[in-house]
Amino acid sequence: MMQETRLGEYRARWLPSIQAVDRAAWNTLSGAEVFPFLEWEWLYHLEASGSVTPEAGWTPNHLTLWSGHELVAAAPMYLKWHSDGEFIFDQIWLELAYRLGQAYYPKLVGMCPFTPAVGYRFLISGRVSERLATEAMIRAIELFCRENGVPACHFHYVDSKWAGSLYRYGFLAWTHQSFLWKNQGYASFEDYLNNLKSNARRNIKKELHCLQDSGIEVRPYSGESIPREYLATMYAFYTSTNAQYGPWGCHYLNRDFFEAVFRDYRRRLLLMAAFREGSGDIPVGMSLLVHKGGHLFGRYWGCREQIRHLHFQVCYYSPIQWAIQNGLQFFEPGIGGAHKLFRGFQLTPCLSLHRFFNSQMHWVVNSYTEQINGLTNDQISRLNRKSPLKRSW
Repeated sequence: MMQETRLGEYRARWLPSIQAVDRAAWNTLSGAEVFPFLEWEWLYHLEASGSVTPEAGWTPNHLTLWSGHELVAAAPMYLKWHSDGEFIFDQIWLELAYRLGQAYYPKLVGMCPFTPAVGYRFLISGRVSERLATEAMIRAIELFCRENGVPACHFHYVDSKWAGSLYRYGFLAWTHQSFLWKNQGYASFEDYLNNLKSNARRNIKKELHCLQDSGIEVRPYSGESIPREYLATMYAFYTSTNAQYGPWGCHYLNRDFFEAVFRDYRRRLLLMAAFREGSGDIPVGMSLLVHKGGHLFGRYWGCREQIRHLHFQVCYYSPIQWAIQNGLQFFEPGIGGAHKLFRGFQLTPCLSLHRFFNSQMHWVVNSYTEQINGLTNDQISRLNRKSPLKRSW
């Protein structure tokens, strides 16, 4: 059910589906952003495929801001009754709320579901004041939460510059770790290798030679060159990869979602497919990545058989080579995995933002956040000192 609130010159509308917003109007807001997971098509197919539903614990509740009949700002948001698929591990806060006798759910969450990639922010038209539009949206969020008994609002994996604009509204920043590769003007993959210290460079070459000796070849496919039949293979790989982790797997997407993005969103997709010599066009392993505006994001991977070093090749080395060849500046491979550090990625801080509408809960969390963030930043600095990069950034 759509809710609407008058906020000065604007009207805030809460929408139960991204389909309630015109695709072109939404993408006009998101078009200048480098973050592809805020585009209408990606968000729409999460909902239309049935991957994001109230039954799954994700109730779409998108905030839009209107001036007359013009959409001037938007934020994909969801009501949540659990923390699955957020990759922000806030169970300690759930326990704290329980000890304080406070409710923790439902919570209002701003992020792209199941996507721990850095870049979430409000989408605001360049035709209006960003400050005034932000103030109106924050006011709409506060009114919604207080009127509907929602204890808190959370934004996950946010754009770092945007985060700074929300501190004045009482949001607390929680620091996490992410990995990032930066193109330091490399002319070739060999250039990238030469910026690594000898041990790391030697180990990577050894891994690549091992795959070559096993008859493994990796081919990139992007846009319209992606064979349609590979969508079924990619979904099967995604499913089998998550099945390895049992109840801790992250099998949130269904086959309909993969079919839809391969059909309607190919312009952003990159597929790294690995083939064994003599196997024809049947991939033995594959990774799916998304790119936009000079940024590359690693998302999903899987394989038909366990082949040593294949994961590193299709998820790191081949995407890095493709990024260099195509002039991309950044590659975010995904969270977790200290092994990334020894392959030319660096740890970077990423933020989630939180505002609790219960003053006691907010005070307790705020009391410890600064200390926890300091420890996280110290760990990031300490681990980055082990980086094999000759020129860090």
